[in-house]
Amino acid sequence: MTASAAAVPQRPGRTKAFLRLVMIEHSVFALPFAYIASLTAMFQWDRTIHWGKLLLVTVAMVGLRTFAMACNRIIDREIDARNPRTATRELVTGAVTVKSAWTGALIAVVIFLGAAALLNPLCLALAPIAVIPMVVYPYGKRFTNFPHAILGLAQAMGPVGAWIAISGSWSWDAVVLGLAVGVWIGGFDLIFGCQDVQADRAHGVKSVPARFGIPAALHGARASHAVTTALLVWYALATGAGVFFWAGLVIVAVAFLYEHTIVRPHDLSRLNRAFFTVNGFIGIALFVCALLDVLVRGLTV
Repeated sequence: MTASAAAVPQRPGRTKAFLRLVMIEHSVFALPFAYIASLTAMFQWDRTIHWGKLLLVTVAMVGLRTFAMACNRIIDREIDARNPRTATRELVTGAVTVKSAWTGALIAVVIFLGAAALLNPLCLALAPIAVIPMVVYPYGKRFTNFPHAILGLAQAMGPVGAWIAISGSWSWDAVVLGLAVGVWIGGFDLIFGCQDVQADRAHGVKSVPARFGIPAALHGARASHAVTTALLVWYALATGAGVFFWAGLVIVAVAFLYEHTIVRPHDLSRLNRAFFTVNGFIGIALFVCALLDVLVRGLTV
């Protein structure tokens, strides 16, 4: 290799750049709750972990989330280019082409539909419905001040779909868990949107923080997470959860309190810690507690 060639920075491969585009590591936010729904359904069904179904749930969740993120980035690429925080995203810089992003999105949705088909007929029948809010969400910020609610609806489908994947039937208990997840994610999206208020107002992008201000958005996030906690309590009561799950709810409540003490209307310096670290911890901590709970109560590996 010549000195001049060595001096040229190497661009990431297309696959690596696409995975960065869709932030594949952020699957940690949704997967734990899909696993909680799956394990609870297995416990109620025959008290046995079905590893093949759990693998298909994982594939379906990651496939759908990848499709959703790719669509989000494609649809929002012009908005991203005008916002200093997002101007380095891969579709803006050219690290990923629009054609490549659409190809990745289509592959991801085919994988999702394939996993749904392998699970059971009801999963396959309902799968297209789950795709709709994933595409609508990025457009939401163009016509409503509450796009966070559309995101919450999209995320609420995860636990419901995971439960159906195991049982093959509808469950209102799963709906309660799904609502908890949707309100939780919609709430922390309110926090996340606070950092873009100036850019959003300048370019006509709609959101609660941009329309009503940062203090109102943070109050809304607190209210959302209070509702999330209440819904998780409802889910625990409805499914007869044991002591470990209840311990997990205590951990979640403490984490919510911490999250809302480190983000202030005039101090967003720890926003990323609240958004990424705390919310990632919440999902993983509750999943671990839920797993221990069903294992102690008789779920066999």
